Amino acid sequence: MHLSNLKTKFIGRNIVHYQVVTSTMSVAKQLVKDDATEGTVIIADEQTEGRGRLGRTWIAPPASNLLISIILYPKLAQLSQLNMVAALSVSQAVEKVTELSSSIKWPNDILIRGKKVSGILIENILEGREVKASIVGIGINVNFFPDLDITPTPTSLSGECGKELSREMVLQCFLEEFEHLYKLLDTGQIVYEKWLARVETLGKTIRVKWNDRIEVGCAESIEPDGTLIMRCPDGSIRRVVAGEVTLQV
Repeated sequence: MHLSNLKTKFIGRNIVHYQVVTSTMSVAKQLVKDDATEGTVIIADEQTEGRGRLGRTWIAPPASNLLISIILYPKLAQLSQLNMVAALSVSQAVEKVTELSSSIKWPNDILIRGKKVSGILIENILEGREVKASIVGIGINVNFFPDLDITPTPTSLSGECGKELSREMVLQCFLEEFEHLYKLLDTGQIVYEKWLARVETLGKTIRVKWNDRIEVGCAESIEPDGTLIMRCPDGSIRRVVAGEVTLQV
């Protein structure tokens, strides 16, 4: 896949394109071992072992959606907001391409009209206290969404705007947004505030599940490192770093 009009300095300047691969994350890990340049993008038309958050399988027909991983070499202090960069990049790109407004469900689902159009998975490779690399995996439903009984309900960009879209156009817009925001990480607060403004979870009653534990409370705030602050019915506070969040109706 070639993006002739890509306006980036390093993100997506090296694109490794596969027709079929086990998962772009697995390929990215091997490329890190081979000292791939920062900003290398791995994209696949089809994944046989694609993974989402919390161990879920990500399945899509060939050449219908965007299935990509980006290799980065961030500073340790930037890791907590890398998820924000990824989610905000998708959200802003979706709006530019479709002119539809989107929102973010904590921590990193992208929604259009309350339906999920994209998910993000980040894996960090550490060596002692140093960050060797971060791999940002992103799936965007462009022209297909799986008929699955999951929450939130899945959708696609084409389904929401009523026409088939170019994967190349969506990818180029996303990569440009990503590079711009990634460069802002040294000024962290800007990215955090832009991301927070799109998070639709705040102020709502939520159900949080992590491991075998389930708690219900009100999403009061989110800290700059992405930690969700939840107030339980008894007035106590829970700090939620990760987990599956659903809105309570």
